[in-house]
Amino acid sequence: MTKLFEVTGLSKRFGQIQALADVGFHVRTGEVLGLIGPNGAGKSTLFECVAGLMACDSGTVSWNGRPVPAQQRSSQLFYLPDGIAPWEAQPLNWVLDFAIGFFNGRAELRQEVVEQVGLTPFLKQPIGTLSKGQRKRALLAIGLLTPQPALLIDEPFDGLDVRQSREVALALRAHAARGRTLFLSIHQIRDAARLCDRFVLLSSGRVCGEGTVAELAASSRVPLAQAGDLEEVFLALT
Repeated sequence: MTKLFEVTGLSKRFGQIQALADVGFHVRTGEVLGLIGPNGAGKSTLFECVAGLMACDSGTVSWNGRPVPAQQRSSQLFYLPDGIAPWEAQPLNWVLDFAIGFFNGRAELRQEVVEQVGLTPFLKQPIGTLSKGQRKRALLAIGLLTPQPALLIDEPFDGLDVRQSREVALALRAHAARGRTLFLSIHQIRDAARLCDRFVLLSSGRVCGEGTVAELAASSRVPLAQAGDLEEVFLALT
């Protein structure tokens, strides 16, 4: 896989709190990259800085080796935050059509995406009346229909049960197989281990590891018998 974009030296402070400190990593074309870390690690702040929605104190985001200013990143990156309900008074059908038109999205994938994330029964319901898990799948559908090469998703499995999580994971893998690059912030390490190709481990605003499970295990002191367990590797490196 070729390198799609790279983050170098990214730092962000809120008063006395160092939310991000000299963060650096790269994202490859067509991969599913997992951003792993506990609550408060700085995952959402990192996504907002990378997407250009929040100003960082220092650092660069480079696309194909060229630094890209924050205001120009939306043409390449689409960020899907957690816990929002856009256009909540409108039915899901309307929301999907509006999102496709507004973002110049992929209308030809609409029916496929709706079926992949199990939204067919809810198309006539207003967004505001959907359950937490249904709203999450509606947001994922919007993201998957956008045209940008890279999609950043904050907590894609939040509010989903086991079956729904599996269906969403299969949908995300299918889109990655077509060349879409997915960068996912995931709190649950076991969900990340099942889906992602590589990982960025974030703890207290700092990157403490980047790579596949095997590469991360090699840099840790995890016993050989546990080296395939991402949770054990994460605990050893943080």
